[in-house]
Amino acid sequence: MPMGSSGPAPCRVTVCRDCCCGRPKVTGVDHDDQLARLREAVPVRVSECLDVCERANVIVVQPSAEGRAAGARPVWLGWVNDAGATADIAAWARAGGPGRAEPPPILDLYSFTPPRRAAGSSSER
Repeated sequence: MPMGSSGPAPCRVTVCRDCCCGRPKVTGVDHDDQLARLREAVPVRVSECLDVCERANVIVVQPSAEGRAAGARPVWLGWVNDAGATADIAAWARAGGPGRAEPPPILDLYSFTPPRRAAGSSSER
């Protein structure tokens, strides 16, 4: 939970950091700073490969329990390779994330359905 907050658990962010994401293979990104900025906003889990390497760097915004109760699903974001996108994700997550706050419209450019869900799921939000 972010510092100084109380109440229901916030949404969580999963950040891929394995074979492609978070590595020098994705140039021009301060990967440590990206994690720090997200951790200032909400709880962050660092994951091994999420199997969508072609979209590195990948971040998944998980809804809170309240967001899930409202029908929200995890939102997958790819090509998060600039500080502006990271700031937008952090602000959205801090505001409540999926099911509780509208994402900045620019995040539509980053949003995608992961392959293992594309066949069986019709909605990400």
